[in-house]
Amino acid sequence: MAKIRKILIANRGEIAVRIIRTCKEMDITAVAVYSQADRISPHVLMADEAYSIGAAKASESYLNIDRILEVALKAKVDAIHPGYGFLAENSDFAQRVQKKGIVFIGPNPDTIRLMGSKTEARSSMMRAGVPVVPGSKEFIDSAKQAEKTIGDLGGYPIMIKAAAGGGGKGMRIVRSALELSRAIESGKNEALKAFSDSAVYIEKYLESPKHIEIQVLGDTHGNYIHLGERDCSIQRRHQKVIEECPSPIIEAQKREEMGQIAVQAAKACGYLGAGTVEFLFDKRENFYFLEMNTRLQVEHPVTELVTGLDLVKLQIQIAEGKPIPFKQNEVKFSGHAIECRIYAEDAFNNFLPSTGEIDIVNNPQGPGVRVDSGVNSDSEISMYYDPLISKLIVWAGSRVECIQRMHRALQEYKISGIQTTVPFCSRVMEHPAYVEGKFDTNFIDSHWEAIIRNVKSEEEMAHLAAIAIAFHGEQEKQGTGKILGNSKTLNHSSRWKLRRMNFKQKNK
Repeated sequence: MAKIRKILIANRGEIAVRIIRTCKEMDITAVAVYSQADRISPHVLMADEAYSIGAAKASESYLNIDRILEVALKAKVDAIHPGYGFLAENSDFAQRVQKKGIVFIGPNPDTIRLMGSKTEARSSMMRAGVPVVPGSKEFIDSAKQAEKTIGDLGGYPIMIKAAAGGGGKGMRIVRSALELSRAIESGKNEALKAFSDSAVYIEKYLESPKHIEIQVLGDTHGNYIHLGERDCSIQRRHQKVIEECPSPIIEAQKREEMGQIAVQAAKACGYLGAGTVEFLFDKRENFYFLEMNTRLQVEHPVTELVTGLDLVKLQIQIAEGKPIPFKQNEVKFSGHAIECRIYAEDAFNNFLPSTGEIDIVNNPQGPGVRVDSGVNSDSEISMYYDPLISKLIVWAGSRVECIQRMHRALQEYKISGIQTTVPFCSRVMEHPAYVEGKFDTNFIDSHWEAIIRNVKSEEEMAHLAAIAIAFHGEQEKQGTGKILGNSKTLNHSSRWKLRRMNFKQKNK
């Protein structure tokens, strides 16, 4: 296959910026697409070429396959990189890209289709000898139909899951027969809205598991390898918030065992490119196949920092028909990496999205700090897209040092004008259960009160700082020069807000 010289990135935000950077390092022309809401976004300004694809609504732009393919042909690109989200796991999109004679940077459409159906994926993994969470072998339409399956699984609790997608959509924990009918109905309705497919199935609910995923690579020459694990157990509403590599509880022998099972899974579906096999890991160190993500993961940077590899570059090279440039025994792991997803969300209000214009962005810096961001000062956080605005990733020689570095970086990270999850992530870094590695997927629910109480204290101090500044401004106008409080009595975040607001007062 010929070298790829021009790539269209069918995405937006921080992942589009991330892919563009690798394109530039590989001397590949990067083509961006954008909705009207994103016309001056960082990924548009960074690209070599950029084309409008429609209105702000994703259905009229980033999910508009016809328009994206029209631009791809107009720009004469060699390949399309889907990033993650939007059309990344849409088998019809991948197939139509290939039919136009354009390389799709990802697995083949049949693999996407197979692994996109949770029930078909489970069946495929069982045939390949991969352990799966016990569950139904067919879709569930009613409580009556579900009761027999639940009995076979040993009773409650069970999990209702959407067959056509992930990200927590359509998932319902059911702990008694009284909850069953409503859970099935609401799960089906949510799945229909999210994936245009209402099919749901049942899995046995594992109490307090770890969420461990293995990064895999496969090429057209029959080579398959894994790049170790990521611990993605810190979640809210089944959505990952903080990830790290390696896991604080996985020993070398268990890592190799899980890695080989993940490679086995990749071989079973003829996987091509970079993908992720996700497992649930219980307290007895048993692990079960959960799903396979047929794309680049949001949390891929932690693997990059620990292995020293560029996963986007490897994706492109594999799409060019090149073999994976190293063997399994040549993969080296060094140090520890943590990623905090920075969402435009209000942690005080059930993590609801916080829309509006960003006033100032002050990115953290220093050794071992990386920020993958899709925004800058004056960017607007729209209601139309996922509220993920950036990812803060740090690396250090040990997990203890990595947590300390992340905490410092979060204290430096300032985004004003909207609410973000920065204060929340900072509190997680301080929590004893996280520091000691004693956490699972129920961490946020179990420790919510303590975490939110600390965050609220910080916000209250910031509010007091704002009152002090307003009073100080009024006193300056009157010539008295008095001020309430002292910046030394305020915490780091409050002092920063105090200085910023004082600067604005002086420069009115």
